[in-house]
Amino acid sequence: MKPTSKITLHGFNNLTKSLSFNLYDVCYTGTKDEREAYIAYIDEQYNADRLTHILNTVADIIGAHPLNVAQQDYVPQGASVTMLVSEGPVVEVPPSSFEESPGPLPENVVIQLDKSHITVHTYPEFHPDVEISTFRADIDVSTCGEISPLKALNYLIHSFEADIMTLDYRVRGFTRDVNGRKLYIDHDISSIQNYIPDDVAGAYDMIDVNVYQEHIFHTKCKLREFDLNQYLFGYTKDKLGPEEQRDIADRLKAEMDEIFYGKNIRRT
Repeated sequence: MKPTSKITLHGFNNLTKSLSFNLYDVCYTGTKDEREAYIAYIDEQYNADRLTHILNTVADIIGAHPLNVAQQDYVPQGASVTMLVSEGPVVEVPPSSFEESPGPLPENVVIQLDKSHITVHTYPEFHPDVEISTFRADIDVSTCGEISPLKALNYLIHSFEADIMTLDYRVRGFTRDVNGRKLYIDHDISSIQNYIPDDVAGAYDMIDVNVYQEHIFHTKCKLREFDLNQYLFGYTKDKLGPEEQRDIADRLKAEMDEIFYGKNIRRT
């Protein structure tokens, strides 16, 4: 469906478009104190109040009105926010809504929207026998109507510092035109990568696994450049000897590869 070839629908556009956005941050924490300090930092940086602010901005971008917000900080770590949203003001959908391009950062896009929800859950993680700690945030944006939640992807990427990102987008259900013909998708899409801004795309290695006939799109991203200083908590690599720097760097890269490919990799 092109911006210039609008199809008259029978009733409301009830296609459901869902974006799942999973990000991972990796940090070397060689001691118990470093692990505890890292987890405390993550809990403070991404507490329920901060996450609620992020989701409120997402709602603004996609033109939704929050109806109910449930938020919770967990002990010993982690947070969750669930937001139920309703349709925005009924106006003409802007043609840019159909384009494969990064969404606003974070200017509003006013669109037609029905019952939808936005959720975020965080998972700080470490193991006492492993010297690497990780932080994962899972975000789901589900909308009904003409616009895709991919318009909020640009803002979400810029709201977190991610070493690895896993992105899933799916269009479900169908709507009908006035003649009763079913429509299973109402916009062109070839890859989630087309909704990632150039400056971000240039910083990541990305691979796609798409099932076009089922309207399922999957993209994985891993940072290209590796700077050891970005993965040390509370100090810089000049405090380490050359051999220790290489060993820690190898461990971190192996951890990132395992998360990116979704399998354990045997170290030699």
